[in-house]
Amino acid sequence: MATDELMTRALETLGDDGPLSVEAIHRLTDLADVPESMTIAELADMLDISPHTLRYYERAGLVEVARDGYGHRVYDAHAVRRLVFLTRMRLSGMPMRDLQHYISLVDAGQHTTPERLDLLIEHRDTIRRRIRELTLSLTAVEYKITTYGGSTGPDVQSLGTDRTALPQEPPRRALPAD
Repeated sequence: MATDELMTRALETLGDDGPLSVEAIHRLTDLADVPESMTIAELADMLDISPHTLRYYERAGLVEVARDGYGHRVYDAHAVRRLVFLTRMRLSGMPMRDLQHYISLVDAGQHTTPERLDLLIEHRDTIRRRIRELTLSLTAVEYKITTYGGSTGPDVQSLGTDRTALPQEPPRRALPAD
């Protein structure tokens, strides 16, 4: 799936050297090496998404794309920056309707900044909850791995020979098996 490949590439770009920061996002969105205009094939390759997805974003009103004399799409730097943002938001799970609403607010002007902020705060909270859910799922997988004799990853501390938990998680009694 293209979004998995895009996320893998983004995480590789960031590296494993500590917490993520605004500077890391700037590195991801640095378009200094991007040509002044790009074709749909070039942009699809750069973002690791399909041309179909780019056309869909255009039809959905998320990005305006100029056409050359032959009617082919030509993506300028503004469109590329917007599409980088859109792909990051989609990777984070933002629904299309929320993206459309956000873009309509951006296009409406500065007076919509408070509403944009509210939308992004709500999305951030959704992402944080999903991270907690995934962390809980990871804990369950790590527990089963140790049950079968494997070892846990570095982010899980052992509570004994057959139990694991996330750091600072209180020990819990095992439920009886049915």
